[in-house]
Amino acid sequence: MIREHAGFNSTAQAWALTLLINKIDIVKSGIEKKSGVPETFSSENFQTICDRLGRKDKALRQVLQAHGYPPMWTRKNNFETLVHIILEQQVSLASALAALNKLKEKIKRITPSRVLDLTDEEMRACYVSRQKMVYIRGLAESIRKGHTDLKKLSKQSNEKVREELIVLKGIGNWTIDVYLMFALQRTDLFPIGDLAAVNALKRVKNLAKDTSREDMLKVSEGWAPFRTVATMILWHYYLSNTGKKIAPVE
Repeated sequence: MIREHAGFNSTAQAWALTLLINKIDIVKSGIEKKSGVPETFSSENFQTICDRLGRKDKALRQVLQAHGYPPMWTRKNNFETLVHIILEQQVSLASALAALNKLKEKIKRITPSRVLDLTDEEMRACYVSRQKMVYIRGLAESIRKGHTDLKKLSKQSNEKVREELIVLKGIGNWTIDVYLMFALQRTDLFPIGDLAAVNALKRVKNLAKDTSREDMLKVSEGWAPFRTVATMILWHYYLSNTGKKIAPVE
């Protein structure tokens, strides 16, 4: 549980000063689009969204005051990113990154055609499990045959992206959430399947360990339409308080 600060530290003072200076003209700062909220976040509106969340939610405000703004974690919208996310399923971030780097050492650039040229033995030597070989090859085949077009996905709604990716073996809601958040930089997702985000949420909101997924999703609804950025604030809290070196994305 995060306690109220008795006084400001230097980080809190810097954040408070930024918030005061910003007293944001939302339209002028670029935070609004046709719908009144941004569909994506960028370096131009990321901290503004953080400020907005801090004003709205006491727990997030305390994280920002204690630790400053989170990094704006993103990844490129390409095949390598989806391979990386698949590798991260149900393993540590360090293990996934080690496998990704091994693949890069082997084939230099991670493309569908180069991955499909690898034998089972070569992929195992890159720390890729048999199950994930199937997932990665299935994705590679779908892209090579034109069934999955990542450039087109960037122009589609979250719901449409989910519909197109969920049919691929091994790509579930957590993988799609992470792809939408980091590759497409969509602003309003809370990855309920992400343990770090869920554990941080329980701590900053002082929730019981057995709080249901439904109740946690209800809490996250209070951060709409900026649940992605709220999640990054939670990850920032998690990393700052666990001493872990590897961020949610590289």
